[in-house]
Amino acid sequence: MEIRAVAFDIDGTLVDSEPLHFEALQTVSTRYGVVISPVEPDHTGTSMDDVWLYLKGGYPESLTQTVWMGEILEEYLAGLAGLQPMPGALETMHHLKANGLRLSCVSNSIRRIVDANIASLGIGHLTDFTISRDDVSVGKPHPEPYLTAAERFGVHPAEMLVVEDSLTGQRAAEAAGARVLRLGADIAHLGEIVDWLGLAAPAQEAAG
Repeated sequence: MEIRAVAFDIDGTLVDSEPLHFEALQTVSTRYGVVISPVEPDHTGTSMDDVWLYLKGGYPESLTQTVWMGEILEEYLAGLAGLQPMPGALETMHHLKANGLRLSCVSNSIRRIVDANIASLGIGHLTDFTISRDDVSVGKPHPEPYLTAAERFGVHPAEMLVVEDSLTGQRAAEAAGARVLRLGADIAHLGEIVDWLGLAAPAQEAAG
């Protein structure tokens, strides 16, 4: 089937935010006596509900998930100004949009983080919609986020390309029946999506 829509993950795919997510988690965990190091199991692409379930045994019993999440959100938003888009992210999205493809962002992050990231990137006008963890009953690696995206696009999942950076997200997209390109595995740079779709390169690149 022809690809009619592209759904992008956000964290680690469109914006280099994974270090900030880890820093926020590390800061809050240290506050409650739990040391988080880079050798911890990789939580990339994992919802914060699942991270909480993994870590809560080490926190004081008095700490609730709501308070924990609120403090992590505060730390994340405080560092938002320093975030940078992933190489080629903005150019690729503009080019896909100009070629008639419909775009969305599908994330395992909560709505406030999704909205903050979208605003930071300045891509709200390029997307038809965004889906956060708050918008589905089950997050990635369950297929619901990407099945929801296909439904909102009004396309068959096989007509939707998903761009991810994590194995968690890749599994969700594959389970939904979508086509998947994983950054760092299938492609090294977001600009390669243009070639994969068989589109002409942007004019400034073609001229070079």
